[in-house]
Amino acid sequence: MKWSGRRQSENLDDRRGMSSGGKTIVGGGILGIVILLLNTFGGENAQMLTPILEQMNQGQSAPTEQRALTPEELKEKEFINFLVVDNEDVWKKIFEENNRKYENPAVVLFSNSVDTKCGSATSASGPFYCPADQKVYMDLSFFEELKTKFGAQGGDFATAYVIAHEVGHHIQTLLGTSAKMREMQQGKSEAEANKLSVALELQADFYAGVWTHYNQKMNNFLEEGDIDEALSAAHAVGDDAIQAKMQGHIVPESFTHGTSAQRKAWFMKGYKTGDIKQGNTFEEIN
Repeated sequence: MKWSGRRQSENLDDRRGMSSGGKTIVGGGILGIVILLLNTFGGENAQMLTPILEQMNQGQSAPTEQRALTPEELKEKEFINFLVVDNEDVWKKIFEENNRKYENPAVVLFSNSVDTKCGSATSASGPFYCPADQKVYMDLSFFEELKTKFGAQGGDFATAYVIAHEVGHHIQTLLGTSAKMREMQQGKSEAEANKLSVALELQADFYAGVWTHYNQKMNNFLEEGDIDEALSAAHAVGDDAIQAKMQGHIVPESFTHGTSAQRKAWFMKGYKTGDIKQGNTFEEIN
């Protein structure tokens, strides 16, 4: 992926040199693994467990410390800034074309733990979007786990896909889709509520594809193998792939994010069409 020459975004908050002094809702060991599986690319669903986990995991407050970022971390920040800026520019254009005003989300980089308006979390939560403060949170160590634990191909465009997916949840917040989905879940069985959650996640994958389509037209940033990297990441975090790897069997009724095939298909639909109006995943799952 070709990346360089972007302005500095005002919406990138790099907290990796700092430690959080608050309590965290997600611990290590078994609890951390469970949350990682439930909340990988969790979007708003990652925050639904907060009240329960706060009772289960009463962490101790730690003193705040600060250190200088390493040269490698500074390079990572430069790359993430590139992705943040391109998401800002692309979605501003798309919203303008649809007679809407776009509001940028913030992207927060952290190490180990972070406090948000949706509660506190650790790296085990995976990347997530908090609608309460309209911020995307991620510990970049996730991408190494994506390769080593889940078998993804890796590469810089895998990171681009993840960030674009989380920004997709921000789009859903701005358009009112997330709030409508939560209303639709009221009174539904767990299986039916899960279907709606799957639709929300697949739509975020679709929006990641739309972003890729537009950014290629605007900046010609793709290189050979980039789309394969995105598809490999999407495959690795499909519900069926994760369940097969971690528990040895698949329970479709418990899916909350979609199968590997669905995630790849919706990303590619967004990428090929570039048409935000073709992403009605809720209609497709019924």
